[in-house]
Amino acid sequence: MDQNGIDFMVLSCASPCIQGISDPAVANAMATNVNDQLAAQISNNTFRFGAFAALSMHNASEAAAELKRTVEDLGFLGGLVNDYQQSGENNDTLIYYDQPDFDVFWQMVIELDVPVYFHPRTNVEPILTLLYGHAPWLIGPGQEFAATLSNHILGLCTNGVFDRFPDLKIIVGHLGERIPSDLVRIDAQLQRQVPLGMPMLRNVTTYLHTNLYETTSGNFATALLQLHIEEIGLDRILFSIDYPFVDIPSGTTWVNGLDEVLKPEELLSLKREAAIKLLKLND
Repeated sequence: MDQNGIDFMVLSCASPCIQGISDPAVANAMATNVNDQLAAQISNNTFRFGAFAALSMHNASEAAAELKRTVEDLGFLGGLVNDYQQSGENNDTLIYYDQPDFDVFWQMVIELDVPVYFHPRTNVEPILTLLYGHAPWLIGPGQEFAATLSNHILGLCTNGVFDRFPDLKIIVGHLGERIPSDLVRIDAQLQRQVPLGMPMLRNVTTYLHTNLYETTSGNFATALLQLHIEEIGLDRILFSIDYPFVDIPSGTTWVNGLDEVLKPEELLSLKREAAIKLLKLND
């Protein structure tokens, strides 16, 4: 961090973390354990490090209680979920957080006024083999992560989560898992679902201006960044590196080179100001 001019990092549990534990009791206990360990590791240097809570999402009320504990007692900046929660004896139940059963969790997020970061994960079997057995090279960040996580984010939109909780703040990495790059088609096609009972009251583009943020983590594409600035606004985009999956110099070299395409105040917003505001680092 010192060698590359990084002032502050938010730490979290690597994917799939708690979302990869199918037993609810084990997952709940492990989330508490992980969060306590993380809090202890950064307690002597919170000026340089923050944390997102690991959460067991088997039960919305328990997830809400753990998020409340980590934010109020441990000083965490929000929560992080690694896409869906696997469950069941054979890992054959996938729990998504876009159903009314999870409203109690989202209500707690609103009351705490913190963001929740959605990070990708590798699919469980047999889904993994069914989808990628023909081309296993697509497993992971090349294709699988964006395809799977974008479904979850669009599920939050189409199932009305942001309509029920208009102040909710969700962060999506890797420049939004491709969603902001395809908004015209997404909005047009989803409009056709309204007569079929889709509860979404607005459109995905609107939610990207009011509820969704994206980070640059592991996706240092200048032309794509410029497109997204036009589509959703620079105030919705945060600089992030994705360390240790991406080395720090790759991220800092790229962002420092953006002075050729961004004004000084725009580059400052991307590097620092947007994150400081969202995470309330100056409060």
